[in-house]
Amino acid sequence: MNTASGLPPSITVSTFDMDRLEAMLDSPALSQTPAALALAAELNRATVLAPDQIPEGIVMMHSRVECEDEVSGETHVLTLVFPREANVDEGKVSVLAPVGSALLGLAIGQSIDWNAPGGRKLRLRVTAVHNDRP
Repeated sequence: MNTASGLPPSITVSTFDMDRLEAMLDSPALSQTPAALALAAELNRATVLAPDQIPEGIVMMHSRVECEDEVSGETHVLTLVFPREANVDEGKVSVLAPVGSALLGLAIGQSIDWNAPGGRKLRLRVTAVHNDRP
């Protein structure tokens, strides 16, 4: 997933999410799947911070993300979840889905280019992030 500049956007991930995601990726059933390898590549370039150090507006696990397709103007509301929690009808997108792994760690205002199912090109810009913080 690249930004309009052609470079991957910088991403930030909490130590809490990183630990859970790495444990999931260590699963023998997942470890060598293309989706897991893509997520691992994203995590390898992430800035990792303690949960209380994550700035507001960063997409974390279980964030509700509002984004706009800069190509069509369509808006989307997605919740980033673990694979077992995914439910398209509820807008819950797995972190292993291409758009899920691409959104993880983005900040408000950042955009990603993404090929939707069927080959349609999207440029999703994060417009709001809602995190339930303790």
